[in-house]
Amino acid sequence: MEKDKLTALGGIRLFEGLPQPQLKSLAEIAQLKGCKAGETLFEAGQPGTHFYAVVSGRVRVYRASLSGKEQILSVFTAGESFAEVPVFEGKTYPASAQALEDCVLVSIPRKGFVELLRREPELALGVMALLSSRLRAFVGQIAQLSLKEVPERLAGYLLLLRAAQKRDDVTLDLPKGQIASYLGTIPETLSRAIKKLSEQGLIEVAGSHVSVLDPEGLAALAESDR
Repeated sequence: MEKDKLTALGGIRLFEGLPQPQLKSLAEIAQLKGCKAGETLFEAGQPGTHFYAVVSGRVRVYRASLSGKEQILSVFTAGESFAEVPVFEGKTYPASAQALEDCVLVSIPRKGFVELLRREPELALGVMALLSSRLRAFVGQIAQLSLKEVPERLAGYLLLLRAAQKRDDVTLDLPKGQIASYLGTIPETLSRAIKKLSEQGLIEVAGSHVSVLDPEGLAALAESDR
């Protein structure tokens, strides 16, 4: 089991480059956790006792209104960690997390990790760098939602998928309803935006597969302000 945890921790971006002795210290406090698709890991308002890293599968972090409307904040995949901030603050989770598919996660308790950070300044610096990057990404997401129309948001999203999947023919990583939630809109409006980009010759759509026909045009649309 310790070997499995070491292998899992070594594949997490937050812990890249960490010397073997520090990884072993981390493995002593970490737990491997399996969860099923649809399983809730934590809900907004619950005490932030642990943070997590994805070994395999995908997890969405989202906020839900009293009326039940959801806004997806992020989707985390293998190698990514989440829920660090409330754990470090010692406060509650500000959002909920749910497995999108069967997952294997690393669960790390707040108390043990804070003690480890005090002993390992290099790890603390890595955490700071990751959180700074996460903050920059959220600022960009807020700008997308508040300043751009849905076609521009969709263009930016498709470019992110293209970069992540390293090809022009991309596979949508979420059901269209959840993509609409992530982009701050509704499925009907998203469908109209997809149709608009298709009619402009920027993309070609076949089910969950999207071919980016004009990356430069898509980038120009994503960067435009209206």
